[in-house]
Amino acid sequence: MSSGYSSLEEDAEDFFFTARTSFFRRAPPGKSRSGQPDVEKEKETHNYLSKEEIKEKVHKYNLAVTDKLKMTLNSNGIYTGFIKVQMELCKPAQTPPSSSDCVNTLHISSTNTVGEVIEALLKKFLVTESPTKFALYKRCHREDQVYACKLSDREHPLYLRLVAGPRTDTLSFVLREHEIGEWEAFSLPELQNFLRILDKEEDEQLQSLKRRYTAYRQKLEEALGEVWKPG
Repeated sequence: MSSGYSSLEEDAEDFFFTARTSFFRRAPPGKSRSGQPDVEKEKETHNYLSKEEIKEKVHKYNLAVTDKLKMTLNSNGIYTGFIKVQMELCKPAQTPPSSSDCVNTLHISSTNTVGEVIEALLKKFLVTESPTKFALYKRCHREDQVYACKLSDREHPLYLRLVAGPRTDTLSFVLREHEIGEWEAFSLPELQNFLRILDKEEDEQLQSLKRRYTAYRQKLEEALGEVWKPG
């Protein structure tokens, strides 16, 4: 099992990883982390539950925790906690061996989105492909059935964890390549390049086919000429 937490800078694209860093936005220089405008903006993106409902659910969640990975509720209504993500990457040529099948523990905020979690995981494991080629899935266990559902980039994984409770046999997260049409994960320039390659291959195949039939026609005409020669 692999464990690590991530930190996302407000004004930089880099993620920084240590054995125990946090995956929260840092306040820009000169601004307080608890500044009212920032708090209100975060609340707007995460208003599924009232403050009292969140407080009650965090309390019940922590009572059910067995691995010490508890949640913390801040005074502004934002809570922090942990999610575990199963890495199911099936492209060993493009990803480090350690990232293909392991569980990573992330310490995140309730305002962190699925898109941010994906970017952090790919950065941690030095995956060079575009985050748009990957998706985070929630795996739900109900009775004897297992259901997998792709999450949108704007959903909040920690909220889903809070509502489901800490048991991973009830809800777990999985990072995979997109289970969509194979071309949808590529950028427009990549698709245009594929079309140019296909056009070139199509032209080569047509020319080869024409040469084959020209040669066949020539031999057929020669054979007919031999048949109709006066004896």
